[in-house]
Amino acid sequence: MKNIKRRSFLKSSSILTGGLVLPSFSFKKKSQINKKLKISVVGCGGRGTGAAVQALRADRNVELVALCDAFKNRLEGSYNAILNELDGEIEVKVKEKNKLVGFDSYKKAIDLCDVVILATPPGFRPDHFKYAVEKSKHIFMEKPVATDAHGVRKVLEAAKLVKEKKINVVVGLQRRYQLSYLDIFKQVKRGIIGKIISGTVRWNSSGVWVNKRKPGQSELEYQMRNWYYFNWICGDHIVEQHIHNLDVANWFLGEHPITAQGMGGREVRKGIDHGEIFDHHYVEFKYPSGAVIHSQCRHQPGTVRNVNEVLVGTKGVVNLSGNGVVRINDHNGSLLHKYDPKDDLSPYQIEHNKLFKSIRSGGQIDDTEIGATATMTAIMGRMATYTGKLIEWDNAINTDDNLVPENMSWSSEPPVLPDKNGKYKIPVPGK
Repeated sequence: MKNIKRRSFLKSSSILTGGLVLPSFSFKKKSQINKKLKISVVGCGGRGTGAAVQALRADRNVELVALCDAFKNRLEGSYNAILNELDGEIEVKVKEKNKLVGFDSYKKAIDLCDVVILATPPGFRPDHFKYAVEKSKHIFMEKPVATDAHGVRKVLEAAKLVKEKKINVVVGLQRRYQLSYLDIFKQVKRGIIGKIISGTVRWNSSGVWVNKRKPGQSELEYQMRNWYYFNWICGDHIVEQHIHNLDVANWFLGEHPITAQGMGGREVRKGIDHGEIFDHHYVEFKYPSGAVIHSQCRHQPGTVRNVNEVLVGTKGVVNLSGNGVVRINDHNGSLLHKYDPKDDLSPYQIEHNKLFKSIRSGGQIDDTEIGATATMTAIMGRMATYTGKLIEWDNAINTDDNLVPENMSWSSEPPVLPDKNGKYKIPVPGK
């Protein structure tokens, strides 16, 4: 892993498709067909809660056996939300002793289950994923899979065992499971727009929640409760959120970028509770095929919301949106193809349906390298906006940039600290 080059990375990668599904006949496990599958949730925020409900609905012969979080109140809130959402539809009863709290509690939660949902803030994901793979558990993990190149390399190293052990891994890049996107992808692959030469991918919105500092909180507790605003645990919104759009570009092009350069900063979101991240990024990604993808993400109230992907080919243009109609037009504006997703099943649910179906059949879905590639693409974009430099993939993936402290406990000091005025150091491009 000391020197991951683009060609060797692509050679071993499955990024050309929305998830590698291997034939089931060669390693079908009869014990999985009728076995009651035990599920654990590691990370009880909104996404962990939603994923738990979707997993329980995906397969009726499953049992939620453990919940795990750093904070007791968040765990209990998640448990109650799961019960309220299912409202008797599915019986859920987690034993008190399996409601696990603390930094190391993920190990017991993983030990108890057959399938684990990894949904903590992403800084913890590489260690949680590595442990789950070593324990041969099937995995649903949220994106991104890391917050730094060090974490991406750790995930890729564990990916070798995923293949050997025939573990199912689904990563929460749900556009790859969305029926409308899959339909458009087929059209693009058959050549309807010719060769993709450029595109624009956007996640422009007003931003997300803020959890203000409360009296008596340690610095570590404050940062973990307000985790979105600290790179070691979140990665900045270009990594945590905009990764969806960047992944679509990688997917449709069938490759990842080789260089990135861009700009960004903090214009409106710069209070003491906004940590160290930017509120806007623009990046120009260049790909081996010659395509250039323009990336925009913004968290600024009162601005235009725009979350979509536009890909331009030699014969036409693809317009994609996770929430609306997707279409393909030629360069004169004439409609070539349209897909209306109004009656589609939620892609969040499809992810879990496919995961459990694969487990039952003895197949393998392995999204690990897809998730790692998308994560590294977004991290490279952050490197470009923070530094103002031209960033190359081969250098970025090998960067010595471990942001996440080892063996954390409540006595640990977070890797970034505020000054006497409560403000954190902000990256300055060029410096």
